[in-house]
Amino acid sequence: MIVEAKEQARGLIAALRWAALCLAVLTVPACSLPRGAAITSEILDAERAEIGAYQVVRVSRANAAAIATWPRTATQTHYAWPPASAGARGTAIRAGDVLSLAIWDSQDNSLLTEPGARSVEIPRMTVSPEGTIFVPYLDEINVSGKPPAEARRLLQDRLGSIAPSAQVQLERVAGARNSVDLVSGVASPGSYPLQDGPLRILSAIAQGGGIAPGLRHPLVRLQRGGRSYTIRAERLLDHAPLNIPLRGGDVIALLEDERSFTAFGATGTEQLIRFEQEEITAMEALSLIGGLSEGRANPKGVLVLRDYGHETLRSDGTGPSRRQVVFAFDMTSADGLFAARRFRIAPGDTVMATESPVTSVRTVLGLVGSAFGVASGVQNY
Repeated sequence: MIVEAKEQARGLIAALRWAALCLAVLTVPACSLPRGAAITSEILDAERAEIGAYQVVRVSRANAAAIATWPRTATQTHYAWPPASAGARGTAIRAGDVLSLAIWDSQDNSLLTEPGARSVEIPRMTVSPEGTIFVPYLDEINVSGKPPAEARRLLQDRLGSIAPSAQVQLERVAGARNSVDLVSGVASPGSYPLQDGPLRILSAIAQGGGIAPGLRHPLVRLQRGGRSYTIRAERLLDHAPLNIPLRGGDVIALLEDERSFTAFGATGTEQLIRFEQEEITAMEALSLIGGLSEGRANPKGVLVLRDYGHETLRSDGTGPSRRQVVFAFDMTSADGLFAARRFRIAPGDTVMATESPVTSVRTVLGLVGSAFGVASGVQNY
C-alpha cells in the first residue's frame, strides 16, 4: 500500500510539472515580463492598430537614396559658408573711420601753413555717414570706398589748385564699420580693426587668443550683411580656401556643437550622444552607442524614430506622409547593412534597438525551471 501511494504521489507531481510548463508557455504572449526594451512587433505591428498615428519605413538600399532627399526636419542644419571670392573690403575707407592728415608745402607764402612752418596737421577727422571729410579750402571730399592710398592721391590732386607743391600724408584708424567683432569662444573677445591689409578669419581668431580649449566640437559662425554662415572649426582649419578675408561689420562667434541624438533600448549605452562630426550615418551611430547588446538585442529590429514638421509632409513619396516616422533596419542582411551606411541620423533622433523575443523565452524557461526546482524539493522532502 505504501509503495502504491508513493507511485501515485510521483505521478501527481509529474502532472503538476507538465501543467505548470503548459501554463507558462500558453501565457507568454499575455504576461508582462521584465524587459529593458520593446519587441520589434510591438512597435511595427502597432502601425496597423493606430491608423494615421505614425509611419513605418523599412530602409533598404532601394529606397535609401530617395529618403536622403526628403525635406529636412526642424532640428537638421545645413552649414553654408561664403565663397573664397567674397573678398575683403576692410582696406577701404568707410563711414566712422578716423583720418589724420599731414600736409607738407615748401612755398614761403603757402595758404596752408603758418609763416616759417613747412607742414600743417589736420588730426582726427571722422568720416561722415555720407562718406565725406571736410578739408579747409577743399570743402567736403568723398573718400568712402577708397583705399587709404587712393584717398591720399585724391586729396593731393585737389590741393594742387591752391598749393601745387603740396604733399599729403594720410593715416587711418578703423571705425566700428571697419572692424570685426569676436563675441564668444575665444580667450579675448572684442572688436578688432581692419587696417591696411586684409584680415582673414583664422587670423582674427588667433588675435582673440584662439579657440577656447573647453569648447567641444566647435563651430565658427559668421554674421555678415543680415545673413548667418556656419562651419565646423576643424573643416575651416583643414581647407585653406575656406579661410576667407573679413569685411567691416562682420561678427564672429565660436560655439559648441550642441546637436545630439538619443540611444535607447538594447544598446551598449542609453544616453544622449553628441554629434562628433558634421554628419553621422546609422551605422556610425550604432558604433558610437557601443553596438547592440549581446544576447538582448534583435538585430532585425534596429529603429530610428524621427519627428517631422507639418510643412514637410508629402503624399507622393518624396517625403514623410506622417509627422512621426519609424525607420526600421534589418542588420542581419547585407542590404540592411549597406542601407544603414547611407542613412543619415538627424539631430533629435532616437536610435533604438528592440529586444529579441528569445530573451522573453529565456525568462519564461528560467521561471519554469525555478518552479520545477521547488517541486523537486517538495518531492524529495
